[in-house]
Amino acid sequence: MKTQNLHRYILPVVLSAALFSQSACTKQLDLNPIDNIDASKAYRNIPDINMGVIGAYEQLNFTTVRAVSLASDECTLPNENTVGRYVATYRWQYDPTSSTITTLWGDLYRVIDRVNRTLAAINNVPVKAHEQELKLQYEGELHALRAYCHFELLRYFGEAYAAGKMGVPYMFESKISSPARDKFEQVIAYAKEDLQKAADLIPADFSDKSRITLPTISAMRARIALYEKNWADAITYAKEAIGKEPLASKTDFKKIFTSYKERVNSEVFWRIAQTANSPDFIGNIYSEIQGYKLYTPSYELLNKFDKTNDVRFSTYIRPSGNSGTGAAPYLVSKYEGDLTDASSIYNLSDIITFRTGEMYLILAEAYAENNQLDLANTTLNNLRAARINGYTAINYNNKPDFITALLNERFKELAFEGHRFFDLRRHNLDITREPADVVNALGAVTMKPTDATYAFPIPIEEFRGNKNEGMKQNPHY
Repeated sequence: MKTQNLHRYILPVVLSAALFSQSACTKQLDLNPIDNIDASKAYRNIPDINMGVIGAYEQLNFTTVRAVSLASDECTLPNENTVGRYVATYRWQYDPTSSTITTLWGDLYRVIDRVNRTLAAINNVPVKAHEQELKLQYEGELHALRAYCHFELLRYFGEAYAAGKMGVPYMFESKISSPARDKFEQVIAYAKEDLQKAADLIPADFSDKSRITLPTISAMRARIALYEKNWADAITYAKEAIGKEPLASKTDFKKIFTSYKERVNSEVFWRIAQTANSPDFIGNIYSEIQGYKLYTPSYELLNKFDKTNDVRFSTYIRPSGNSGTGAAPYLVSKYEGDLTDASSIYNLSDIITFRTGEMYLILAEAYAENNQLDLANTTLNNLRAARINGYTAINYNNKPDFITALLNERFKELAFEGHRFFDLRRHNLDITREPADVVNALGAVTMKPTDATYAFPIPIEEFRGNKNEGMKQNPHY
């Protein structure tokens, strides 16, 4: 399957009705018996199962990238933004009724519902001899998708990243119910179980990067271990992932995020394919084709780059060409596409969920936390050398200094990919903005771990339908 064709499949009508039904967790509607689809009719064979898998992939979106960019110190609100889009998120004025923030709850539970419906049917369809491996692959992908979605929900809506803290409900079947929130450690344990099943089922030679492969499983395990603070596992799985997908060259790195014509898959584990028919484009977070500049790189981020020698700077950011008073000097160009290619659609870009640069950063952090500072320095220096022309190695002599440098490197390497807000939360750090970045922030300068907005709120709609005492809102809302 070609990456760019993933979303062009048309689901059979009866299957579509099953897969697009309400999330098992969000209780906005009471479904009547007529709405229940007979799985034996929706899934009749292995190709139908594949349609179910594709239907699950199709629901994934870039809401996390948008929320993290706007709520962290990654972006600034320029004077050119005259349409006011997402300003409540940027100004930390969100609450359980703020759909820009809370929509991810329903989006991901809909994916999980599709996954669970398809998993429930997969052993009830006839399988031809030549389809046995495909069946195992699809089953593995479904388990991996379920793990991925629950962990994304945990990163996004979890009370905190520590044992005993409220996580999210882990849903194993499609049903109307009123679940309680599972604890952080329980969600982690369930996700790891799903990923083990996926690793046992997905064939080693399956290599379609628009879907989940075995190298992607290694990358997922490394990220989960990072949040779990399981440094041994983080080292094991990050090294495993790096061994399967080396860093891109400086030339290829620029092409990871570009249009289909020039795009390369170097160091990419999994890209969520987007097409001209996608409901929205990821680049629209930052600017619009009409010329509106919505959000621009923060001065705090700009000042951390070697603008001349760092290939990441020229890949993610470009000069705006504006020179008026108060005009933003730079724009986010990461997802604009190739502006020199007439066939490129402005702001249309795939969503890169896992890549090797992140694995180096996970490995370096895990080495440092595991008191292996020499290996941590080597790993961080290797990543920097791959990104910065003429780089000279820097070694840190103590763990606090190294972790500070590591977080700054994550800030640069993973800019506009949906990590910064969570990275600061992992380390229980304030989210702060420099004076140049708060001109239009209406006082949104410092967010502390004790503030309600430090954890995104669960949507109010969940509480209107789910009366389980174990379904509680995050603190202070």
